[in-house]
Amino acid sequence: MTMWRVGILTASDKASRGEREDESAKLLMELVKNELNGQVVGYRVVPDCIETLKENMIELIDRENVDLLLTTGGTGLSPRDVTPEATRKIIDREVPGLSEEMRRASLQSTRRALLTRAVSGTRGNTLIINLPGSPKGVKECFMAISDQLSHALNILQGKTGECATNPDLEEVR
Repeated sequence: MTMWRVGILTASDKASRGEREDESAKLLMELVKNELNGQVVGYRVVPDCIETLKENMIELIDRENVDLLLTTGGTGLSPRDVTPEATRKIIDREVPGLSEEMRRASLQSTRRALLTRAVSGTRGNTLIINLPGSPKGVKECFMAISDQLSHALNILQGKTGECATNPDLEEVR
């Protein structure tokens, strides 16, 4: 089983100034280890700023070669919430199903999930996923898609075909 290299990037003005602890990233680190067989090799907390987010995303992906980049925070409707805009500027392709599934799963807890603008996409061989800023939202959203992440990364990196046989399903004849 592959040990995935994961980067976590938190977008938060308050956390970047040390005014608030980054509980969401702490939880995300646990989830990556326990649910994904991943190792967090890069972690950063930056202010809600498109250029700063872009620079840090590119550095984690292109220079530190993470397989998966998870962002937390900056996906709401506040004027300072710009993570989706920064993400769209650096990705090659969107993967809307992941974001749609996270919203669908979160709707079971709160109708406010309709207000998230989270984006998922790829840059080269790296998968990028925007998660909410709250620990509750991080857990709900990550767990909603965690069963698909290894397969998505294997496809993205050419380690398996898109229509690879699922050992959990019987072959239809």
